[in-house]
Amino acid sequence: MMLNVAAQTAVSALPIGKKEVENASRILQRYKAGKSNLERRVVENEQWYKLRHWEYIRGGRGELEPTSAWLFHCLANKHADAMDNFPMPNILPREESDRGEAELLGSVLPVILDQCDFEETYSAIQRNKLKTGTGIYGCFWDRGKHGGLGDISVVKIDVINLFWEPGITDIQRSRNLFHVELYDNDILLADYPFLEGKLGTGLADVKKYVYDDTVDTSEKSAVVDWYYKKRVGGKTLLHYVKYVGDTVLFASENDPAMAASGWYRHGLYPFVFDPLFTVEGSPAGFGYIDIGKNAQTYIDKGNQAILKNMLAGAAPRYFIRSDGAVNEEEYADLSRDFIHVDAGLGQDSILPVQTKGLNDIYVSVVNNKVEELKQTTGTRDVTLGGTSGGVTAASAIAALQEAASKDSRNIARASYRAYRKLCLMVIELMREFYDLPRCFRIVGEKGTARYVSYSNAGLRPQSQGMEMGVDMGYRVPLFDIEVSAQKKSPYSRLSQNEMALNFFERGFFDPRLADQASACLEMMDFDRKNFVMERVLKNGGLYRELEALKGELAKLSALVYGNKPALDAPSPDTVKPTVTDEAVAGEPAVTKKARERTAMAASVG
Repeated sequence: MMLNVAAQTAVSALPIGKKEVENASRILQRYKAGKSNLERRVVENEQWYKLRHWEYIRGGRGELEPTSAWLFHCLANKHADAMDNFPMPNILPREESDRGEAELLGSVLPVILDQCDFEETYSAIQRNKLKTGTGIYGCFWDRGKHGGLGDISVVKIDVINLFWEPGITDIQRSRNLFHVELYDNDILLADYPFLEGKLGTGLADVKKYVYDDTVDTSEKSAVVDWYYKKRVGGKTLLHYVKYVGDTVLFASENDPAMAASGWYRHGLYPFVFDPLFTVEGSPAGFGYIDIGKNAQTYIDKGNQAILKNMLAGAAPRYFIRSDGAVNEEEYADLSRDFIHVDAGLGQDSILPVQTKGLNDIYVSVVNNKVEELKQTTGTRDVTLGGTSGGVTAASAIAALQEAASKDSRNIARASYRAYRKLCLMVIELMREFYDLPRCFRIVGEKGTARYVSYSNAGLRPQSQGMEMGVDMGYRVPLFDIEVSAQKKSPYSRLSQNEMALNFFERGFFDPRLADQASACLEMMDFDRKNFVMERVLKNGGLYRELEALKGELAKLSALVYGNKPALDAPSPDTVKPTVTDEAVAGEPAVTKKARERTAMAASVG
């Protein structure tokens, strides 16, 4: 009994217990109520994306329901633009001494993201961003990766499962942050046997999508990841609690090794928001479905009316008097040659229903709605590969497509800002957890593969030594990240290739014109401008060095060959050894004189 009392006292003395979890659940319910409108819109937009939007249009009447995919086509085109502009990081040091570390880090970081299947994650987040207006990255340290060695994980987070303080725009300013997900009860019991009898109670279900399959959640429980920030000694610490119902599964404050440092040392919530069109008072945004659903509604309703009119005119219908003398079954059967009638058949016994032809103005209105949808979503014909105004030149078409894709480039730049934050968070996790060297295969610019070993030795605080007997302390290597597109679109590549050929034809790469070319390039603005300027200046410097060496060679040649110009002097390969009286190329003098006398006698004879 004494042991049980002591154990209960020890548990109650922990910073995070049942009372704190119950209070956190109340905060979570308040946060959940604050984003109810967003959740409803997200679920509805998912139905629009699946072309199930007649459930919101029809109003309960079962009618002809034509579904056009203009809005879906807009999303597919924008997603293709996003994948054409897949990001690539360029790590830049803030101090000269960190240049080598920045170059190595710039080669290793893309490999780490690739190992996280980042391209698939990026694709899913861009699709969510277009549908719901918000894409969310989750950046975590997964302690179970690589057999317990651990590594970084970058995953897609569903906006429905994340809850933040209502009214804030920057997610890092939220007092608390909750991520709720359903897990199978048997898996939870296998990992946490003490949950026996405690599952299936507590928190209400999170908002669910309308799935095509039947999803049974009766044997699942909501597991809450609770993140919160705490000020300790002028420093903000991030702490983490995992709980089910009112039972704590893990709490970083309860762990002595983490109580003073927090869950992650960077002190940030491990989530990065990438909104499409931002709104005040929320870190989430709205997407293209929210913009185009009104026009899509009237397009489908107009098509519905037009098709109903078409079917009414195409399928003949008749008025039949109730006291008519015509056999209706035989009349409707076109294979019957004879139709029986009673006596007294009149002209008004059967009359065809006259339908009025549809005026072209209604078709024009629907087409105008289609054009409105294309214009408001930036899905113009020229962005889809079409031409306008009889333009046929490849360069002119590329210029039109580049001009028409301003919306896509603007969206891509917003995604790059979120990607930059993600990369900085990945670097911070490397700084904290990459204690052991890891081997990476990196590919250079020329396609050659090499293997490097990397750890956080170059990322940890560096000693600044002593100055006049004073310890200057430590500095933390910091880096900036410049993001560019890894794979250009075909039109961007065409435009850039034509620009490179134009530079070549204008003599920009002639080392004799390096100064003029660099002056011209300074006034220009294009992708990889710094690389081109560096190459031009480098070629110019090599040319000047070569000219200086030629001058030195001329001076040396003048000393060796007298006043003969250096360039006219024979090269060392063509200079023949000088014949002296003593020897000729190793020939004894006696033999040489005998040969000369023989040659003279032969010439006289």
